[in-house]
Formats: sequence, C-alpha cells, structure tokens
Amino acid sequence: MHVNSLFSKQSEINKDNLGEAIQQAIEIEIATIPVYLYTYYSINRVPNQDVISGTLSRALVKEGVPVAEANTIALDLSAEIMVFANKAGALIMSVAIEEMLHMALSSNLKQALAGNPQLVGKTPSVWPTCLPGHQPEFPINRDRLSQAQLRTFLKIESPYELKDKLLLQAPIPYKTIGQFYEMLTDFIGHNELYYNTHSPQLIPGKGYYAQNNIDTVYYDKKHNPRFVNSEDSGDLVYVQDQESALKAINIIVEQGEGHKGASGLNPDGSPKCELVSADYDDESMTELSHFEKFARVYCRYERLTAKFNALGIGDIDISSYFVNNVPLNPSTADYPANIQPVSNLLNAVYTYIFVMTEGCYKQGGNTQYEIFMFGIHKSMIFILNSLCGDIMKLSYTDKKGNTYAVAPTFEDYPFGLLSSPKDQLIALYKAAVAVYPAISYLEPRFPVLPDVAL
Repeated sequence: MHVNSLFSKQSEINKDNLGEAIQQAIEIEIATIPVYLYTYYSINRVPNQDVISGTLSRALVKEGVPVAEANTIALDLSAEIMVFANKAGALIMSVAIEEMLHMALSSNLKQALAGNPQLVGKTPSVWPTCLPGHQPEFPINRDRLSQAQLRTFLKIESPYELKDKLLLQAPIPYKTIGQFYEMLTDFIGHNELYYNTHSPQLIPGKGYYAQNNIDTVYYDKKHNPRFVNSEDSGDLVYVQDQESALKAINIIVEQGEGHKGASGLNPDGSPKCELVSADYDDESMTELSHFEKFARVYCRYERLTAKFNALGIGDIDISSYFVNNVPLNPSTADYPANIQPVSNLLNAVYTYIFVMTEGCYKQGGNTQYEIFMFGIHKSMIFILNSLCGDIMKLSYTDKKGNTYAVAPTFEDYPFGLLSSPKDQLIALYKAAVAVYPAISYLEPRFPVLPDVAL
C-alpha cells in the first residue's frame, strides 16, 4: 500500500513543518480525485430502459405474475434505476469537482504561507493507496460503483473517527480530514504569520471554478433537471491574511465531511440510513456535504436492492443494470498493445491538468487566465471527459481470461524533458488516433492548448 513518505513524522503542526502540513493537505485532496473519477466513469448514466423493463417483466411473468401487473412493476422499477444511475453519477461528479476546488484552496494557502504548491506527480502511483496521515489506515481503490466502494467514500469523508485497528503511524496523524484541518486552523488562528501577497493565486471572480456542469445534473422521474451543487456553497478564496486563510479551510471542511449529528456510520462503514438527515454546506440549504451525498446514494442503493429482491425473482445486484464491468486498479501496462497508446494519451491529458494548474501559481494576469480558461477547462471538460467515454467503448481480456471494459487509469504520465508537454501531447494523440481512429474529432483541440512548461 502506498504512503507518501515526503513528510517529517511529527504529531503536530508548527512553524517548522507548516509547509509540509499544507502540502500534505494538497495531497489528501489529490488522492481522492482519481478514486471518485474512476467510479464515476464506471457508471452508465443512461442505461437502456427497454432492456431493463423487458428483462424484469419476463422474469415476473415466469414467476406467475399477470402480464399487465408485471409490465407495470417493471416499468416503475426500471424508471427508478434510470433516475438512480443518473443521480448517483451526478452526485459523485459533483464531489470530484469540489475536490479540485479543495486542491486549489489548499494550494492558495501554501502559496500564501509556504511557497509553491507541488501538484505534478502527486497522484498515488501504487494501488490500493491510503490518505496521507489518516489513522487508522484503510485501503482506497479505483473501483466500480458498488456498496463496498461507497463505504470507502464514506470513510474518506466521515466526520466520525473510524473504529478499525490502527495499522499505520503516519506523518501528522489525524482521525478525520476535518480533524487535520482543525489542526491547521488552530495553528494559523493562534500565530502571527507572514502572508505572501505578491505571488499568483487562483482567485474568485475570474470564472475559474464552476460549481456545476453537464455532468452534475440529473433528471427525476418527471424528467425535471436537478443540479446537485449550489452556487453559494463555496468558491475560491484569495488567501492574504489570517481571516481569508481560515475561510478557505472552512469551505473545505464544510463541503467535505460536514457536521456530526447527521448520518452515523455502522461498524462495517455503512451509514445509519435511519438517521440520514439534511446536512447542508451552503446558506440556501440546497447542497449536501460530501458525506451526506454519499450516504444518500448508499441508502438509496440499499433500498432499491431490497425492493428488487422482494420480487421473488432471485438475488439481484442492481449495479448489473447500469455499472460497467471495469477492472480493479488497472494500469496502462495491463492493457493490450493496441490500447496502451489511448490510455497513455488519456493519462497525459490528466497529468497536464496538474501541470497547468501548477503553472498558474507562477503566472499571473492574462497568462494565468488563458492557462486556466482555455487550457484546464477545455482539457477537463472536453478532452478528458471525451477520452474517458471513448476508451470505455473498448474491451480486453486479461491473463486470467476475464473480459473487462477498458477504463481510464488516471496515472501520472512521465513527461520527458527534451520537448514541451504540449508537443508530447500532440505526439501521443497521433499515436493514439493511429490505433483508434474514433478519437480523430479531438485533433483540433490539442494545438490550441496553452504551452506550459514543467
């Protein structure tokens, strides 16, 4: 299991290790991004309702249910699956987007107090991984949507201390992410610190951070659109003094684990569904904290499973209706030679987002704006999203004879030093399109990307 070993093994935050502590915060946020994105892309958000309803109706008729009644039940339950698949995807993507915001807020904090944030090369390289410093350690995987994966999400975001056996003594240990940020809050709130207001930060008012996009909306059973992030739940903060530093930390905690007193956790990590409540992270009380979002998905998953199993047509894993059969913790090296160029391109695009974000902390004004708006937004929203969808149309058979959908691996791509990352991206695209012509529509997108050096 991978544990970041860059940090001094100290149990509290002080002036000597403040920079390491904030970098640890950045890497906690980065560790969650590939996990949430991988599970998101395992979901088929628009499964075929005809297939689901037809399969259910035939199974019910076989068990003696009259055809008309079987059709009514099948149509209703297939509609519930359609809504659940779409909503689960929207909620998970909404959390992934806010983790990107948290990474930026922590990076602003480091830029103001302890020098440039380090983002490139910080995605976990060995899986399962764990959150840097979390006590107790628990395994985190890139895995398909399931109740087990949702229990891992709940552990990540839990405001409650986990009861598992302690396995790891880690740098600046903490029991919950909120507890870690409380240590930062306590140190920053009780010490006079120098704040660097000359170096660039990602600041509000520029449109850098959008709470919602097309992937964070779902449609209810009446086909009404529902956005799951709120405009007032939190934005970027320019860290220039103690007050703004504490505000940035507060947004991260409020959006993430929220408050105790909402859903609790059972010993197995599942939420106490009977206690699920509305723990909001915004003033308009329309957006749930990450923990409560995942609790809602888990509990709805549980109720739907019980509903299907009560039909008497056998034990049903509802994920079979809308979750792609993707491998556990794949790497590009696991894929056949004809697929590896596409996976390499995807990973390079993913890594270039971190290269560009890191570059924003070295460039201000119009240059920063162009990097973020024309680079990161185009890369994240269009190129990366498109490649993730395209690669999952492919399949492969592993050495054990198991057939899977090819999944994005979200690995750090090792850009070389002799040419620019942008030039390498263009070369990788040419290699990928040669084996997978279906992605040729992306060709115009690469030349217009900002050219940001490592």
